[in-house]
Amino acid sequence: MDDRVGTTLHTGLLISTTAVMAWLSGLPLLFPSLGPSAFVLALFQDSDATAPRRVIGGHAIGVAAGLFAYHLLGASVSMTTVADPGTFEGLRLAASSVLATMLTVAGMLFTDTRHPPACATTLIVSLGLLSTLLEGALIVVTVVVLVAAHQLLLATERAGARYEKKFRS
Repeated sequence: MDDRVGTTLHTGLLISTTAVMAWLSGLPLLFPSLGPSAFVLALFQDSDATAPRRVIGGHAIGVAAGLFAYHLLGASVSMTTVADPGTFEGLRLAASSVLATMLTVAGMLFTDTRHPPACATTLIVSLGLLSTLLEGALIVVTVVVLVAAHQLLLATERAGARYEKKFRS
């Protein structure tokens, strides 16, 4: 199969896993940073960039940094409620997002868990979109499910390739 088609299907299957979970549960298990994570997993299947500790660790750091920054600086404000330009509430959210992003980058660099989509996760949390402890935990659980689905897809592909090779010989 063409690598472009395979990568597209792999990405779609990964996102489908969390989309179905979100649909069936009604929980926020589908959020913007999962798309780039699914694409990275599908495109760089066995690289260092897709090591589970990097993907899960990066998002976990992003969640922790986002929760810390939001509750320190932006609590009770959400990106969806700030309407007027130049408000103190808007400044609090902006500061929360800057602090969270810096903490996420530092945390990923110090722990060697670099995963760029985690910077989107930290913004989601620090801007008050998914900013409770439960929502943060759900983000991490969803990323674990995404990584597990990726590992299962890889194992299935490899088993299929071995089976096909065995019977072609």
